[in-house]
Formats: sequence, C-alpha cells, structure tokens
Amino acid sequence: MSKPYTGGCACGAIHYEIAAEPIAMNDCQCRDCQKTSGTGHGSYLTFPSRQAVKLEGQATHWDMVADNGNVKTRGFCPACGAPVYLTFSYMPDFFTIHAASLDDPDRYQPEMVTYTQSGLGWDQVDPTAAKFETMPPM
Repeated sequence: MSKPYTGGCACGAIHYEIAAEPIAMNDCQCRDCQKTSGTGHGSYLTFPSRQAVKLEGQATHWDMVADNGNVKTRGFCPACGAPVYLTFSYMPDFFTIHAASLDDPDRYQPEMVTYTQSGLGWDQVDPTAAKFETMPPM
C-alpha cells in the first residue's frame, strides 16, 4: 500500500486519512453530481471499507435518492460548504471522497466516466477513461 490518502474541506474543519487503496476512481456526469459540484461532473475515489477511514470534524449530511432508488448521503462542511464525502445505503462499507478534497489532488487518476448519458458537451473528461451511460455493475 502507498501512503494514506489525506484531505478535507476548504477551511480545515473536516479532515480525513484513509489507510487503503481506492477500488475505483471515476468522473460522474449524472445530474446530481453536476448540481452538487457546480460544474459538468463530480470526481471521486471510492474506498472499500469505512474501517480504513479516520475522520475528524463534524460534517453536515444531506440524503438524496439515487436513480436505483437507494439513498446516497453527501457529507459537506457546515462552515465552508465544501463537499467532502459520500456514503451509500446499499453499499454500507464503501466510503467515497471528492477528488478535489485531497491534500494531493494529483493522486486522482480517473479510470472511468459514469452517466455519460447526462454529459454536457462543454464538459471535457479524460478521453482514455472507460465510458458508461449509467452506473456499471459493482
């Protein structure tokens, strides 16, 4: 394993350290991610176990219903509003962070683009990444 993944919100009130390797790195072009990121897609790293996550600070949570009918919870800083992480009711062990929240965002290397069916013409994502119209099977 490489060094832990560290990061947090813009103001420093929330910080994480993850002693694991991500199982997926993806750009998501769904409308939810467009709206919550304020741009054409969200960029994420998903880790297989919450047990590997050390989280400091108190996030505010917002539950949304995903297109599969399950709940996804977005964690963001109540002070600066920066999005930090997501969790999923149907995959309770997974922990997903926003790539821009990393202390070293260059560690993010997108492997796939999901929800290309909602992609915006002006949103240029990595042309070499695998593309999926919706979410591929996990």
